[in-house]
This record gives sequence, structure tokens and C-alpha cells, in this order.
Amino acid sequence: MSHGPRVLVVDDEPAIQRFLQVALSAHGYEVLDADGGEQALDVARTQRPDLIILDLGLPDIDGIEVTRRLRTWSTVPIIILSVRGQEGDKIAALDAGADDYVTKPFDSGELLARMRVCLRRSGPAEPVFVSGDLSVDLSLRMVTVGGREIQLTPKEYDVLRALVLHAGKVLTHRHLLREVWGPGYDGETHMLRVNISNLRRKIETDPTRHRVVTTEPGVGYRLRVGD
Repeated sequence: MSHGPRVLVVDDEPAIQRFLQVALSAHGYEVLDADGGEQALDVARTQRPDLIILDLGLPDIDGIEVTRRLRTWSTVPIIILSVRGQEGDKIAALDAGADDYVTKPFDSGELLARMRVCLRRSGPAEPVFVSGDLSVDLSLRMVTVGGREIQLTPKEYDVLRALVLHAGKVLTHRHLLREVWGPGYDGETHMLRVNISNLRRKIETDPTRHRVVTTEPGVGYRLRVGD
């Protein structure tokens, strides 16, 4: 029996349930399952999974509503796994509180990598965030790339700090604008793009490749986690 992280898979397709049961168990995860929203909420309350993989098209409650309800009492990482690939669906799910969004058909290797990122984020916070050449010391407000200190404007730093605090997670334009500039700036995407562009120029080894701050087209941005 597996004693790894406990993952709740919520999907009403038996084939997906079987595939994920085999794939996740083979990598040491303990897999729970639910085929509807109400059952998922009940299992989440009683079994306290470490991560939830959630379909949007459930027979009783839409996955976005399940996410909203979970977020009223739980911070468990939630990865949406859905055939819905439209930007509006992704934005709605992320704004409801989902941590990531993977579109079906999916690659199991990518899903496992996204799971590892979510589980790292939900663990104890590190005093200094490090990804490749980038190092961010939030207590000292110090940013270095390859050991060289980088000077950021206050807003550039605030954008980077928000990305660091949610590293590996897609943050929507709306989320970043509200977190950095406050309510009333939801439509100022140009202002956000300018700051992201300036930030990339300073912290990316190659600002044209966007390896550190990646773009989710039409949705938002993600700070890469890894070496």
C-alpha cells in the first residue's frame, strides 16, 4: 500500500479514473476517487487529500463551483483536468481558486510535473526562493541573477513577489493587477504587460525566450519552478 501523498481524482469518466489510478499509484501516490462534485466535497472533508485533480464537467455540480466551495475552508492544491480549453474556462477556474489547469487530452508526464510543483508549494515556505540563476530573498527584498544583485522598481518587485508567493501557479491578469495595484485596476492589462516586460529584461538570461516568467496566452503568467 502506498504511503505517498494522497490525491483525490474527481472525474465521471471511468477510463480516466482507471488510467490515473494506475499512473499515479506507479509513482507512489495514494489515489482516492469521486465521480461527482458532492462526493468530492465529502471525500475532501473526511479524507483530507494532499492534492485534488478535478474535472469541470461533473454530473451534479460544475467543477468551478466545487473549487469555490473548497476554497471556503481548504487550501488544498487543486489542478483542473478538463476538455474545456477556452481562455474563459481557464480564467474562471483560476479565479475560483484552482492552482493549475491541464487540458485533455493530456500527457501524464506533464501532469505529474504539475502535481510535484503544487505539492512543493503547499509545503513549508522556503526563506529564499531559488529557480535556476534567479534568487529572491523576500525578507531582504533582494533579487539576484547569477549572484549579481538586480535593481527593480517598486512595482516590478511587487509583481515578482506575487509570482514568487504563487510560484508554479498561473496567476491571472486580474489577480496580479488586484494584488499589486489594488481594486479598480482590473482592466489595466497594458500596465501589467509593461512591468512584466521590464521584469523579464532584468531577470531573464534571454528575455526573448521567457524561461523564468512564462505566459499563459490570454490568461496570465507563471513563475517557473525548477533548476
